[in-house]
Amino acid sequence: MFRRSIYKSSAQMQAMIEPGLITAAALDSVRPLIRPGVTTLELDTEANRTIRGRGAESNFQLVRGYSHTICVSVNEEVVHGIPSERVLQAGDIVSVDCGAQFQGWNGDSAITVVVADPSRAEVVERREELSRVTEGSMWAGIAAMASARHLGDIGAAIQGHIEDNPPLAEPVEASASRSEWGILREYVGHGIGRKMHEAPSVFNYRTPDPGAEVKPGLVLAIEPMVTAGSEETYVEDDDWTVSTVDGSDGSHWEHSVARHADGIWVLTAPDGGAAGLAPFGIEPVPLA
Repeated sequence: MFRRSIYKSSAQMQAMIEPGLITAAALDSVRPLIRPGVTTLELDTEANRTIRGRGAESNFQLVRGYSHTICVSVNEEVVHGIPSERVLQAGDIVSVDCGAQFQGWNGDSAITVVVADPSRAEVVERREELSRVTEGSMWAGIAAMASARHLGDIGAAIQGHIEDNPPLAEPVEASASRSEWGILREYVGHGIGRKMHEAPSVFNYRTPDPGAEVKPGLVLAIEPMVTAGSEETYVEDDDWTVSTVDGSDGSHWEHSVARHADGIWVLTAPDGGAAGLAPFGIEPVPLA
């Protein structure tokens, strides 16, 4: 039985640069619109305009049964929220997941933004803390990819960062009922290339199995999903949106990253990940 290799050639990784940059541009176009009074469907429209304006297509729209360009998850929704007429409110924590396909190659990335709300400063502060820890754990995983021997090293780095950065304050509302972060177990990162979702799976936590070898040619979408309470989730009646059972807030950050002969390069970051990797002492190396 033929099994496609999870490792890519230098030329193939080069072909993934443009879809990564298009994905980044789409998220950059959406970010300033995440404010009170804007609907999540308006965010979707803007992302679609940017992707198509760059000659690409939304790879989310290529998923059977899904017709939108992005996923938008608000508050207790962690991932896979469907854009709609829902109006964003001050204080919301909003995760946006986006991907582009260009000339048969894919990019995939996600950000979390907390909408300002001076009247609920403590809530906003805790949500921003959740987002910072989630983003930091993503960068910890990406930094680990630079020297990892196996995929398990990446998951261990992600979990380690989350454990090393517990909540600074007690929960300020009933929906945040625990004093530690939760790491989603059922939803994980993945390989990416000709398809948006490829082998191997990238766990965001420690596993007994070390996993596949990390070596030049490996391209991964590293995407921790973290909650302010229990990691237990359920799928809403729309058959897509993943929400926390205890109503706690969720955050989702993601980048597509290539490991090549000379180092790593974050395909969905215009600077290759330089700013995010700097605190870890890692300098990304462009694909030659």
